[in-house]
Amino acid sequence: MEARIVAWLQRLVQIPSVNPAHAGPTAQTTGEGAMVTVLAQIFGDLDADEIIYDPVLPKRDNIYAIWHGSDSAVALLDVHLDTVGVEQMTIDPFGADVRDGRVYGRGAVDTKASLAVALAVIEAQVRSGAPFEQTIMIACTVDEEELGSGAIALAAWLRMRKLRPQTMIVAEPTECRAVYGHTGLVRLWVHTQGVAVHTSQPDRGVNAIAAMLPVVNAYIAEHQRLQTTTPAALGHGTLTVSLINGGRGMNIVPDACRIGIDRRVVDGESAADVQRQLEALAAHASDGQATFTFVTSAEALYQDPAHPWVAELCLFHGTTPTTAPYGTNAFAYGDIPHCCVVYGPGSIAQAHTEDEWVSVAELNRAAAWYRQWWRVGSEPNA
Repeated sequence: MEARIVAWLQRLVQIPSVNPAHAGPTAQTTGEGAMVTVLAQIFGDLDADEIIYDPVLPKRDNIYAIWHGSDSAVALLDVHLDTVGVEQMTIDPFGADVRDGRVYGRGAVDTKASLAVALAVIEAQVRSGAPFEQTIMIACTVDEEELGSGAIALAAWLRMRKLRPQTMIVAEPTECRAVYGHTGLVRLWVHTQGVAVHTSQPDRGVNAIAAMLPVVNAYIAEHQRLQTTTPAALGHGTLTVSLINGGRGMNIVPDACRIGIDRRVVDGESAADVQRQLEALAAHASDGQATFTFVTSAEALYQDPAHPWVAELCLFHGTTPTTAPYGTNAFAYGDIPHCCVVYGPGSIAQAHTEDEWVSVAELNRAAAWYRQWWRVGSEPNA
């Protein structure tokens, strides 16, 4: 099976799918449209019982494939199709070269590796002529590297269809460990307005930067307060004032200022509640003068690490469940799946790099687990 996994991964890496928000001159065709076109043909060739297009963004559809098994309980894989940009890469981003036991290229580990493994496992089962015992769904989603629009659309589709997967993997490079938790986030722009005048007579104007200072101080104090609270399973929430801009010149009282804030959300918190708290805090600090522009939000992932399926995965690989410092599509799924983890071959350390790669050994390890998860084939543990 190893040769087929590598062949699938090479084919996928050779199809550019840079998220448009990350595109540059060498990205070639951007977006996931070319990938979706190819996958529709592949899923048809692999005898999928259902192939569903789910429109998300212009020319950027999610695509879902389902193989019905004798067990109607669904095992769902969510794998995102988009990649980050390629401008800084020192290798051919779409060359898919194989050397020294590694496959190189943009998306090789994040996350076309997981899709290649899934396709090889499904292909082997179809070619064997054996029926599927497990009902399997592969959801290929768009826009993970920017706003998670594809995950939000998949969640809506699952709710519309009243489908609750029994088990779900969100594909990311985790070194084949089960990630049961990661933080969510809330991001906002906060604005203050002033009146511009010459700096030789500043009292005739209103300084928007000065108006923002108490807001910044309030957010710094809130971050410090969060660190004194009882930690959740994922630790403490954090609050960072990460961007600031304002003013028009050294001799002009600034008539506008804005700050960008990043609040990390932990289990037990709601992103919507956190957003309201952040707005209330700034409104109070600015005497009601601050206004807000919502950027994005995502819920935290927390899956009980003692769940039997998580334990099965960890026992299979001889690992322990862990948490991740980064966010994933799992933010969107809430209580839709009965059990959801983030999992995949390769390391996050190789993602988004100038020479992105995944080891073939990691691909084989993941394939062994997929065969057990989907109850197909009979190759030994890895």
